[in-house]
Amino acid sequence: GFFQSYAVEVDIKDASNATCLYADWMMRFLITYESNNGDYKTTTLNLSSSVTHNGSVCGNDTQAALVAVQFGEGHSWSINITKNNETYQGDFITLTYNTNDTAVFPDAKRKGPVTVLMKDPAHPVQLNTVFVCHNSFAIEAENTTQIFWNVTVQAFVQNGTVSKKETRCPADKPTSAPTVPPTIANITTAPTTASSPAPTAAPQPVENPDTGNYSLKSGNKTCFLATVGLQLNVSQEKPLLININPKTTVADGACGNTTATLKLNDGNSTLIGF
Repeated sequence: GFFQSYAVEVDIKDASNATCLYADWMMRFLITYESNNGDYKTTTLNLSSSVTHNGSVCGNDTQAALVAVQFGEGHSWSINITKNNETYQGDFITLTYNTNDTAVFPDAKRKGPVTVLMKDPAHPVQLNTVFVCHNSFAIEAENTTQIFWNVTVQAFVQNGTVSKKETRCPADKPTSAPTVPPTIANITTAPTTASSPAPTAAPQPVENPDTGNYSLKSGNKTCFLATVGLQLNVSQEKPLLININPKTTVADGACGNTTATLKLNDGNSTLIGF
């Protein structure tokens, strides 16, 4: 399936109705769970079109700021952000997913909310500076992978105005061109010589994807092998073709007694699970 993700925007006001905390981002979750027959399956949990942010607070010198969102059938996510002298930094991230949501976990053995707590790996950000990360990055803990992209956040906003000064994440490279998924429209071909007339033929189709070799280990033994070239053909209003580049794709997953899960992340918000 090709899953629709929604952006989240949280604008928290203080007692004087001035912005004290601002965040705008996109995220989704890959969750591995045990099914009723003992197999382990990986599902995708996306934000719904309706998200609340009850419990979010501004924070101050002695109290952490908190961004808390609730979505779907009993799912929630939050991050507390602490202030230290001239910087602020994410502290802990909490994800609670509800396996009673049968649309996401149709045959989960364990029923009810499951909470995963993890440390935010991001570095401190200077006060009066907004943290920006356009490219995707992932955080893994306890059978979950949290993927974030198009992130803009500033805690402890001064004078009610989000700063124009940015701190960029390592995944962003300001000197490089923006990452654009390959489509028929933006595939480049070899330039013609000056004496050659402009081509009039139809655009060339996307080339076949490069073959990648992916493997998983269980202890010292390889338990999963895949040699495959992958291309996604997304049927939507404007069709989209995406070649998975094995040189930039990371394989992860796990092998069980009866089930193996292979997760491929190309570092550009494209994730595929087998």
